[in-house]
Amino acid sequence: MDDLEPLPPARLAAYLDRIEARHPAAATAGDLRDLQLGHLRTVPFENLSIHLGEDVPLDTGAILGKLLDRRRGGFCYELNGGFALLLRTLGFRVRLLEGRVYGSDGVPGIPYDHLALQVEAEDGSRWLADVGFGDHAHHPLSLDDRDDQKDPAGVFRVQDADGGGGGEDAFGDLDVLRDGKPQLRLARRPRALADFVTGAWWHRTSPASPFTRGPVCSRLTATGRVTLRDRTLITTRDGERAEDTLGTDAEVLAAYRDLFGISLDRLPVPLHPRGPQPG
Repeated sequence: MDDLEPLPPARLAAYLDRIEARHPAAATAGDLRDLQLGHLRTVPFENLSIHLGEDVPLDTGAILGKLLDRRRGGFCYELNGGFALLLRTLGFRVRLLEGRVYGSDGVPGIPYDHLALQVEAEDGSRWLADVGFGDHAHHPLSLDDRDDQKDPAGVFRVQDADGGGGGEDAFGDLDVLRDGKPQLRLARRPRALADFVTGAWWHRTSPASPFTRGPVCSRLTATGRVTLRDRTLITTRDGERAEDTLGTDAEVLAAYRDLFGISLDRLPVPLHPRGPQPG
């Protein structure tokens, strides 16, 4: 059994308000899709705590305080941890899954590199829900379908990594591919939130972690995506990408506030700054 308890009514109402969602009448696959899309559009993927010198505790009180009271975002452990609480309270069956993100070398990352969710709707269908992977699938992916799954972000496929079956009690690893390229390896055995503490610590402290190189804040929009990476504002609208460099601290703070709803009194300072890019 994991360490997630259902939300009390006031917290449930606050969470639904945060993601601009209605209270679904039932735990259907369609409702799951709406909840995931709403979450991606309202709660940013961000690593600002790392560069503000803030702790990132993985307990439900701290996660809810950050997402709901402070109106912040977070990275996968926080975002999917919070989403799991919401979904369970709404009647979905939820498992926390341990994932390893594929690097550019085609090799999966460290254990507990990523937290994702297996979600079962009321009809027994099983879905991979993920609001903490940045630029990834907009909609939940079927865990029972081994064919291509079309999504606004590309064509995804979920396949058995070890040739094992996909039954209810099967715990064989799965690979998630996007446009034919492996993105994520998932272990199906259910985990507890506390299991991810070491992975979260590594990601927020290690010079080898991509999250310590510099601040990033990103959110899905109705027409594309908006991302602030260091001082570079990247906006994608209907497939057209534009980049702008924000020249002053005031402009950066205004972008966090106006585009992501995050009010800061100081700029994040890169923990382990990115080095010069080759070529």
